[in-house]
Amino acid sequence: MILVTGGTGFVGPKVIHALRERELPVRCLVRKPSSSPAQSLTAWGCELVQGDVTDAQSLRRGVEGCDTVVHLVAIRQGSQEKFEQVMEQATRDLVAAAKEAGARRFVLMSALGTSEQTQDLVPYYHAKWEMEQTVAGSGLEHVIFRPSFIFGRDGGILPTFKRLARLAPVTPIIGSGTQRLQPIWVDDVAAYFAEGVQRPDVTGRIFELGGPDAVTWNELWQRLKRALGVRRPSIHVPFGLMRANALITERLPGDVPLTRDLLTMLEHGDNTVSNDNAVQTFGLPLAPLDEQLRRAI
Repeated sequence: MILVTGGTGFVGPKVIHALRERELPVRCLVRKPSSSPAQSLTAWGCELVQGDVTDAQSLRRGVEGCDTVVHLVAIRQGSQEKFEQVMEQATRDLVAAAKEAGARRFVLMSALGTSEQTQDLVPYYHAKWEMEQTVAGSGLEHVIFRPSFIFGRDGGILPTFKRLARLAPVTPIIGSGTQRLQPIWVDDVAAYFAEGVQRPDVTGRIFELGGPDAVTWNELWQRLKRALGVRRPSIHVPFGLMRANALITERLPGDVPLTRDLLTMLEHGDNTVSNDNAVQTFGLPLAPLDEQLRRAI
């Protein structure tokens, strides 16, 4: 049995679907089993356990009888205490519960850009780094994936980009637009996770995940607008001005697309893989960027 946390999020359902396609048994830790997203998981043959990653007791219930854990839960914004609670402490509690239950393997969703050098850049990187350290030091078989920007039709950041490209009179590009990113399609990320729970040759390793194309932000917006068939001009907005805007928007309720921490991460440098270990090891087909954008239209 495989326990999956974060199964009702953006990436989670894709990972679960990939696992179920391989006829692997899946249990999902969900806060509201009666919700529509949770019921979709039931329809795929998943077992549901009510709980929350911040509740250590529910983590123990969730992992009981499981030999593998896939941990996907993370937040993008919030207080330092919230990052500590939802990401760092929850991972420590989940690892402890997994070991107590006799689980064998732990597969973690981290993020590209996470490193010892960036751990103090923003709370998000610090939390991801601490999660990685907890898993790596657990004594469990483990696999850690660090994806770049994950694109999908119905979640993540790409729908926001699409709306902006279609509706805004000009396309605002932060800074010079010369920083690079390497978007990867959400189903391709899910395929990596499905392989990561089974293969014996991938344990004890960290894999950076990116799509076949590393592009600048300028090029990304050009390709997206071409795919959408829009010809609105672009304008480069200084980081300082965007940071002032984020100071206001991040105080709004809900999950806002732009925060000061995100700007700090963007300004820090490229978000591209440093090696091709994932491609060489797994040999999975990956959707090129233009195909990703076509699928998302």
